[in-house]
Amino acid sequence: MQTYNVAIVGATGAVGAKILDKLLERSFPYRSIRLLASSRSSGTVIQAGGRLFTIEEAKPESFKDIDIAFFSAGGSISEKLAPEAVKRGAVVIDNTSAFRMDADVPLVVPEVNADALENHKGLIANPNCSTIQMAAALHPVNKAYGLDRILVSTYQAVSGAGSDAILELKSQSGQFDSRARNSASQLPSAGAKRHYPIAFNAIPQIDVFDEKGYTKEEWKMINETKKIFGDNSISVSATCVRLPVVTGHSESVYIEIQEEGVTAEELRRTIAGGQGITVQDDPEKQHYPMPLFAENEDNVFVGRIRKDPDHPRGFHLWIVADNLLKGAALNSVQIAEKLIGRPPRLS
Repeated sequence: MQTYNVAIVGATGAVGAKILDKLLERSFPYRSIRLLASSRSSGTVIQAGGRLFTIEEAKPESFKDIDIAFFSAGGSISEKLAPEAVKRGAVVIDNTSAFRMDADVPLVVPEVNADALENHKGLIANPNCSTIQMAAALHPVNKAYGLDRILVSTYQAVSGAGSDAILELKSQSGQFDSRARNSASQLPSAGAKRHYPIAFNAIPQIDVFDEKGYTKEEWKMINETKKIFGDNSISVSATCVRLPVVTGHSESVYIEIQEEGVTAEELRRTIAGGQGITVQDDPEKQHYPMPLFAENEDNVFVGRIRKDPDHPRGFHLWIVADNLLKGAALNSVQIAEKLIGRPPRLS
């Protein structure tokens, strides 16, 4: 069996650590794994899969002889070092927004558009976490019936904003009586002009607003969904909200399909047939997806599937997934699994 030299940039972060775990857990055919991070973390020893790994500083020369490089250290690092990795012969799987909408860069959810990998030029983008789970759940619907419209409201976990946001949620959660006065520095984003407590709260802003009143996170879902499905005619709109949940993004999704006469049960069976999808939909038994129970699970969970009372082609769904796994690390590793065994340069 052919084996590969692998690098993980951002190995000390939550997603980088999950990428390493998934490579080991899924028996990825690696020859070596090089963990890269900033100079501050260089020399740090971490344990995973019963092995010890030493962190090295990420530099252009770090990618010599590397076949696959996973990037999850922020857009500025990807912009600086990903081209250097590609130049040295590596295939980069980037988990930031740096290259997602570049026309020459495939944006891939393996269950949906793995064929896009055929045209890569050394750089592949991992979509936004919220986009991934929605695209995976809606792919069998789009394939069977066609999609005209998608309206999504997200309920996103603080882990999507980083470890400092998790710590802030934990700190604030013990201060119910003073919740309106809780100090805050991380959300809606660390660089925002104003910050709000997340404990006992819902913040209808993820990333910054533009002149049209949408946030960058919302535009990611809009534009990335169309690119992944390869169809700009699908109408997509999003509202993204941060909730006091540690891990696991939830989405309330309304869709309008192209085909007439489809029942909720038919749609349910269609979604259940999708790869990597688990349908949890039994209202009588209060069986539906929840982020608490999706944590550390690989699949995307779908429930509350019902027909709209006023639109003959409208349906409502509730979609939940672990944003650090299928929304980031797992999807990246699945992309790599689709690449291996291909001709030279994994292309």
